[in-house]
Amino acid sequence: MKTVFEMIIDGDIPSVKLYEDDVCLVILDINPIQKGHALVISKKPYPRFTESPCQELSHMMEVAKKVDLKMREALKAEGTNIMINNDPASGQEVPHLHIHVIPRYKDDGKGFILNKDKYSEGEINQFGEKLCLK
Repeated sequence: MKTVFEMIIDGDIPSVKLYEDDVCLVILDINPIQKGHALVISKKPYPRFTESPCQELSHMMEVAKKVDLKMREALKAEGTNIMINNDPASGQEVPHLHIHVIPRYKDDGKGFILNKDKYSEGEINQFGEKLCLK
């Protein structure tokens, strides 16, 4: 079964397209965190970013950078959130690689502050050992 993004790419579902090339498509999110919230969507249906070839992911980040700059110019955004939710535990709703580019403004009340955790004594070193990329 096709994802909603595959249906948008195939033209089965209408969208407001901001950009398109051979690798990706940029559309406005229909359920935006903030008006102007855009999605940079891979044309290939990778379920998560770790399955995307580095060259394609790099290209998508270059496009996200252009979207960011356009938001700052056209919408006078004072900042942006650039996000990839990777698997449902992180909030990914569509199993298809996409990058959120969300315009932000001082005191916009939108948040995005996650509840921070704390390490117990010595625990940070244990996590460091587990996650070290040797």
